[in-house]
Amino acid sequence: MRFTRRGVLIGAGVTGGLIAAWALTPRRFAPPLAAGEGEVAFDAWLKIGKDGVVSVAVPDLEMGQGITTLIPQIVAYELGADWRQVAVEPAPVSGAYGNAPLAAHWASLWIPLAPGLADAPDSLLARRFAQSDAFVVTAEGTSLAAHEAAARIAAASARAVLAMAAADRWDVSWEECEAQNGFIVHEKKKLAFGELVAEAASYSAPNPPIARAEPPQERAAEFPPGAPLHYPRLDLPSKVDGSHIFAGDVRLPDLVFAAIRHGPVGDCTLGSFDADRARQVPGVLRLVENNTWLAAVASDWWTAERALKVAAPKFRHANLADSAQIDAALETALRRGEADRIAEVGDPDEWFVDKFDLVARYAIAPALHAGNETATATARVEIGKTELWLASQAPQAARVAVAAALGVAVDSVVIYPLPAGGSFDARLDSSHAVEAALIARDVGKPVQLMWSRWQEHVAGLPRTPAKAVMAARTAPDGSLIALKLRIAMPATMREVGARLFDQADRREALAEQASSDSLAMAGMVPVYQIPHLVVEHIPTAIPLPTGRLRGNSHGIGAFLIETFIDELARRARREPLSYRIAMLGHDIKLATCLQRAATLAEWNGGAIGSGQGLACFKMDMTGREGRIAVIASARRDERGIKVDKLTAVADIGRIVNIDIARQQIEGGLLFGMGLASGSATAFKDGLPGTGRLGMLGLPILSDCPEIEVDFIDSDADPFDPGELGVVAAPPAIANALASAGSEPLRTLPLSGAGW
Repeated sequence: MRFTRRGVLIGAGVTGGLIAAWALTPRRFAPPLAAGEGEVAFDAWLKIGKDGVVSVAVPDLEMGQGITTLIPQIVAYELGADWRQVAVEPAPVSGAYGNAPLAAHWASLWIPLAPGLADAPDSLLARRFAQSDAFVVTAEGTSLAAHEAAARIAAASARAVLAMAAADRWDVSWEECEAQNGFIVHEKKKLAFGELVAEAASYSAPNPPIARAEPPQERAAEFPPGAPLHYPRLDLPSKVDGSHIFAGDVRLPDLVFAAIRHGPVGDCTLGSFDADRARQVPGVLRLVENNTWLAAVASDWWTAERALKVAAPKFRHANLADSAQIDAALETALRRGEADRIAEVGDPDEWFVDKFDLVARYAIAPALHAGNETATATARVEIGKTELWLASQAPQAARVAVAAALGVAVDSVVIYPLPAGGSFDARLDSSHAVEAALIARDVGKPVQLMWSRWQEHVAGLPRTPAKAVMAARTAPDGSLIALKLRIAMPATMREVGARLFDQADRREALAEQASSDSLAMAGMVPVYQIPHLVVEHIPTAIPLPTGRLRGNSHGIGAFLIETFIDELARRARREPLSYRIAMLGHDIKLATCLQRAATLAEWNGGAIGSGQGLACFKMDMTGREGRIAVIASARRDERGIKVDKLTAVADIGRIVNIDIARQQIEGGLLFGMGLASGSATAFKDGLPGTGRLGMLGLPILSDCPEIEVDFIDSDADPFDPGELGVVAAPPAIANALASAGSEPLRTLPLSGAGW
């Protein structure tokens, strides 16, 4: 495999190291990696020290998906490094790491008048936007699509110049040399990378660089569960022993701690509070007022939280979020709202003039992220410089928001990236970073702000609620002839885009909810071949700001489609697996996933009383495809829903790290269990009805079922598996409960909670 690139530039780093910065990093960017004493930085992606340590830059947020192992693994494989000498370095915010595939996918959000100019996966306009705006955003599973090729270019070029340095010593051709386990090898001679790196920096790499013939790939059969791994996770030891540093672990000299109270969800401004009582709490330093929140600063967080409790802030409010009003708005829109047609096949209007063979109504409640780590940020504001320590999926947007709030230049805001203790897309929002910076400026000391769990639920951005109806016309044998999906929900991605790209506040972004939004409907078009199909979206304004959550609209679409397909199969007295297979002649890969899952799970046909249910789904992202089939064994007991086993088979293209892929599917299935059993909240007078994790109905350790995961071998471009299990688990569980004797389940969560 060959990559196109220009020549190599050699320069001295500020600390005495050397920088070999190839033109992959556009010359208008400063070299993102600083080379320390005895190090050489190769492009934007890696450094090699005289001690042989290879430090790999990772620009994306590590939030459990394993990206701080995947990118270093790609570099180590291409370079020929010893995995024991590979380290991770969080990359600074730089256009050199711009996520062009995601920029293309979200083109309608940043170039709404002409998204077709930039929505192709290889769009030059999207790449220019990603670079010029430092669009380094971790979302939609695009990390490998965005960064694998660039990391391989850097590693292949570094390997070549290391081989050149060794070859000159041995007076041989560099093409005859190999890079293995941190050494350049020729016949019986070998030299360590560390011995060669200083000399290597003076050589020019091949133009274009020559990558290894095969990309990094691991196959499931070679690494069954429990097998020794070639590339174990780099973050695993520190997470096991507790030394991994998250946002709440940051400690700076003279650091103080802040707690916060936000107003109810709606149009709120801070009213009265008892400042005198709060100041009497021992350890309290001061209160910081804002138009929409009140913070207390103290020597420790618990003291600050106690001060806010006695201060008892009250808010002036209007237009508060209320589940009854949300329900009414969605219901009215579903019945009488004007719809955008997202997809149309055949002549659906002709088939749905006056007759339906099956009609089903669905309700989707607002769902909360429920990450282990609540929103946390540490800020230090000094003259000419603002520093922030936080986990962010959109660090440049956070810098811009903080700079605007403080009235300073964006270049004066520095973010030190930290991993997230569970984000699930919550950390696309940067409001906590802005709050921490404002509090630090007013206090004049470094401040660590941490939202309580209650504040996370009050001020977080839940996955959108929705109401939907599905209708079908069938043939005498039960085969599906015509299908209609009509869903009322906010244009949630337009809302996200207004906050992320236009720096709109939450109330301003609500104006986008009634807009047309194809991204909000991702996953709503069935994968099945249906002669007549129509999918309609009724954009609906509701008094609740919404955001992205793991699985996003794919999770809603999978639940609607897969439970409805099961109802059709049972109504026709046909076996649910074969009913699906009959409509998948055009997608043999998904049919293969279904058949493999059926074999592994010992599928018994999903007969009434069996407690088995299945679901399948296909996701498309930046020209890459991921497929999954899940079979669940579930029942109801005295504690509610009990899932005994989940079997999943996925086709995610070329797998870079099989252990991480398996973890992502397993974790996604458990996350999907949480969405099926709970994770939802109702709102009353602008406040959520759930304030603690224990109230969300999430599965605990004893609820975890037996999980079996297998993969279909493929050489297609890799697809991120992090959301596949999330979207397929809830409908599989719902269908299993229906086969166990329940009525068809048409609410998410399955209990109907959240309304």
